[in-house]
This record gives sequence, structure tokens and C-alpha cells, in this order.
Amino acid sequence: MEFIVKAENLKYEYQVIAAEGNEVPETKFALDGVDMAIKQGEFIAVLGHNGSGKSTLAKQINCLLLPTSGQVWVKGISTADQNRTWDIRSSVGMVFQNPDNQIIATIVEEDVAFGPENLGIAPAEIRRRVDEALTMVGMSQYAGSPPHYLSGGQKQRIAIAGILAMRPDIIVLDEPTAMLDPIGRREVMKVVKMLNQQEKITIIFITHFMDEAAQADRIFVMEEGAVVKTGQPDEVFSQIEALKAIGLDVPHCAEIAHKLRQKGIGLPEGILTIDQLVEAICKHNKHI
Repeated sequence: MEFIVKAENLKYEYQVIAAEGNEVPETKFALDGVDMAIKQGEFIAVLGHNGSGKSTLAKQINCLLLPTSGQVWVKGISTADQNRTWDIRSSVGMVFQNPDNQIIATIVEEDVAFGPENLGIAPAEIRRRVDEALTMVGMSQYAGSPPHYLSGGQKQRIAIAGILAMRPDIIVLDEPTAMLDPIGRREVMKVVKMLNQQEKITIIFITHFMDEAAQADRIFVMEEGAVVKTGQPDEVFSQIEALKAIGLDVPHCAEIAHKLRQKGIGLPEGILTIDQLVEAICKHNKHI
């Protein structure tokens, strides 16, 4: 199988409540002709301002929403095949913005066990999966703790552990760091990168933080329900003016490098991190 997730001409429409005096509801497209192909083991970031269609796309991958037209395939299975919905949902784990909406038990290890229990997994295997998942996200010491005692970043790691215990091939994270402080964001990103690089789980990471997107293998930029740009982070973030035109920023170091180039300082394209920026400036100064 070449692609683990694929969308072709994906459209999803919804109806807007009719304005006063207009009896016909207005139809709008939340997704309007999305084409996307993701290989197994990739780390994909999806960018776009609010209302661009990012969350609607995430729900299509897990069959929470179905296409109005077009197709989505997950592991070669069409999401329109309602006889295979459970197969798809067993392969795709979803992590949402607010972990409090995803954590349901009063003890951490019980919450992580909830998914496998509903899959009918044997108790001994559930115990093994819970221990393994908590270890993977660095939360083993909190197994017997009430979740409400944890920080936001710790709660999100517990939510991820609950997904891991169900052994998905793909994890879709819908702005999982939006409600976290910088420490919590770093905690979650560390776990996500580990799952991708060490466990080879395909990651689809929806975010509005540019520094997070810069860590992905590829980026899809969405605008008005369509994918308007795609490429590796250095390729996408080199298009600074085009991104700003649709209301998006770029990583701070990329913008600093861009402004220095405008001042005539010969820095290379593709600078995304502070280390890359410092190295480029040092190299430039050596040649002055």
C-alpha cells in the first residue's frame, strides 16, 4: 500500500441558517476539493487560520464526518464503506484540543485502559498495554493519580496514552497544544516526535503554532477549505509573503532571516530554527 491516508477531490458541505426573509438555507463548503496523500510513518502538519477546514479534515480521516462528495481512503479502505467504519476507527486515534473532554476516568491508569476494554482486549493484555503506553509518554509515576491533579501538558500526554493503548497506525492531533503553556507544549511535542520517529506511527498534526509545524516532514496549508500549499517546512516557510497574505505567520527565525536578506545580508533560504540562524550568521560574518 503506497499511501496510508489519501483524499481525492474531497468536499464537505454544510448548511447555514437562512437569513431573515430567506427561506432557502445557504450551503457552504467546509472542504472544497481537497487532494492529499500521506505515506505510512510520515509526520504531517496541517496549517490554516480558524475556519480554513483543518478540523473538518481531521474528522473525515476518523469517519466522524463523511464526504459530501469525493473520497477518503484509510489503509486502502473507503470511509464511505459503513461496514468498515470500525476498522478505520481502530486504526486512527484522535487527540483533541482540550484533554478534559477526552479523559473520563477518575484514575489515570483506568482512563488509559478504557479504550482497550471497549475493544474486548483480555485483562492481562490491557495491563501490559496501559503500562507500556504510560511509559512511552513518560507518565508511569502518575498511574494511580487522579487526572484533575495534573497539569495541562500532563493531561494531554495521558490522552495520548489512552490512544496508544489501542495500538493505532495513525494518530490525528487536532490542535493538541492550543490550551497549553510553553512547557506543556514542549512536553507534548517531545512525545509526538518520539511516537513518529521511534514507533513509526503516522502523525497528522493540526496546529497554528509555526514552530511546531516546522518539525514535521511535510506541511499542508489550508485556506477556505482547500489545500493551497504543500511541501517540506523549508519550502513552505520560504514563501513568507504568500503565507502572510492568507493570515499566517512563519517561524520567528525564518522571518528574522528574511528581514536580514532584505537588508542585503546573504543568508541562505530554509532557515527555521535558532541554531540554523546562528550558524548562518556566523558563516556570513566569516566571509566579511
